Amino acid sequence: MPDRPEEDPAAALERQLEERRLKQETRNERQVWYFLAYFLFGIHVLAFVMIYAVRHAK
Repeated sequence: MPDRPEEDPAAALERQLEERRLKQETRNERQVWYFLAYFLFGIHVLAFVMIYAVRHAK
């Protein structure tokens, strides 16, 4: 029986899975922020185009 939990294959596998899950979670969170940034940027561009259209309508 191993003296330390680091030598336990089940514990090592669990640690690897947790690290992989944290990396994926970080990647997903970054993608959400990018989506939000592009969405807000697009809304502002659309708003400026609409303001321009209304102010320059004949």
